[in-house]
Amino acid sequence: MISFRMIAAIVVLILLATGLYNTLKPLPAGLSRSAPARALYDARLIADVTWRSATGEREQNHGIFDEVFRLIGQARKLVVLDMFLFNDSTGDDAFEPLADKLTSALVQRKQKIPDLMVVVITDPLNTVYGGLEQPHFKRLRDAGITLVETDLRPLRDSNPAWSALWRWCCQWFGNNPEGGWLPNAFGEGKVTLRSYLALPNFKANHRKTLVIDEGERLRGLITSANPHDGSSLHWNTAITFTGPAARDLLATEEAVMKLSGVPVPAWPLPKGDRQEAPAELSGQILTESAIRDAALDVIGQAGPGDRLDIAMFYLSHRGAVKALKAAHQRGAQLRILLDRNLDAFGHAKNGIPNRQVAFELKQAGIDVRWCNTSGEQCHNKLLMLRPDNGEKTRMLLGSANLTRRNIDDYNLETSILVIGPQRADALSATAELFERLWRNGPGSTPVFSLPYPDNADESRLQYWRYRFMEATGLSTF
Repeated sequence: MISFRMIAAIVVLILLATGLYNTLKPLPAGLSRSAPARALYDARLIADVTWRSATGEREQNHGIFDEVFRLIGQARKLVVLDMFLFNDSTGDDAFEPLADKLTSALVQRKQKIPDLMVVVITDPLNTVYGGLEQPHFKRLRDAGITLVETDLRPLRDSNPAWSALWRWCCQWFGNNPEGGWLPNAFGEGKVTLRSYLALPNFKANHRKTLVIDEGERLRGLITSANPHDGSSLHWNTAITFTGPAARDLLATEEAVMKLSGVPVPAWPLPKGDRQEAPAELSGQILTESAIRDAALDVIGQAGPGDRLDIAMFYLSHRGAVKALKAAHQRGAQLRILLDRNLDAFGHAKNGIPNRQVAFELKQAGIDVRWCNTSGEQCHNKLLMLRPDNGEKTRMLLGSANLTRRNIDDYNLETSILVIGPQRADALSATAELFERLWRNGPGSTPVFSLPYPDNADESRLQYWRYRFMEATGLSTF
């Protein structure tokens, strides 16, 4: 007779095997892509910044979604949009209705040009994993727009302690947007228990990209910004460009459609940018762990006298932290600007992981400052190396935080590595933006950044809590 202990041991072994396999299994085709460096044309940086005036009034300089709306308004052939957060949940009424504006822009353009091919790709978090009807998505579908809610199941599991059990017990039941009875943690409405059971898998299609026709060329846009009302005050960056790199960007979105079981159509592509010509800048489209490899390579190239600047919402990846300390030891001049990790859509946070990583970096002698936010998030994902010897500048920008979950092949992410002379418009604008945010500290108006002591947490207990969360995946970062 099989004993209870033997049954328990078999169950534990099955769960361990499930967790191990789904943490290490092969990635779906087309992911973790490192495209060739391509000529980059008409590259422009766009930055969103929010601050408080001397009288305490909130002020902002935002343009990322203005550019998105402009591009949609002139499209005639193709719009492929991939956005992580695409909903109207907010902490209060002070936010811009980005989700409604984007939905209306897409629907109106589709109605004006019926032959326009529009594909919108997004993350199932917006429907709380199928447990809530998303009115914006219904409007898109009713207008004849292809909506792809990314199937996350083929991805690796970032939190195997839960996902191994979920794959056996819960994933088979699907979900029901009309069967909710529990309060929605992200906004209005009711959701099912199945929504909450899916949530601790802690993985996402975290990309923020746009590929669109502009005249006789294809334009790409890569950003850290979401069309999410509650994110409308965040600090973000974006880069927009034309040239062959835009076609590489489109290819990365084909991979998401395929893993989600959606056929890839024959794209109505313009013909004006097929030939590469000499260009001041080159751009390399990167996804998933290819972003990690590029980031570590850029940091690894920082030597004596080189300037390495980072503005990051989450910084916790152990390889990146070690690489930064090594760059500092080689004599590179590091400046790291971090979000305080204190606010998330009206909810208080405890500062993990940035305060703990800042403590470690500060101990190593690295200069760290905090974005002076007031309810919003410093949501940039920006890394820039300016060599002291005048060699080409390298800038990495996109959706990916430097965390295990973001760059170790768990999330879907997109960034671009831009290489060229510092005088190039996109690179000089980025350098000027960082200087502005870094130097406008206490004593200046407005105050964009704060010194390390203003948000320091040097608790050893909290530090090792961060290390445990980063190593195990039991975290949202």
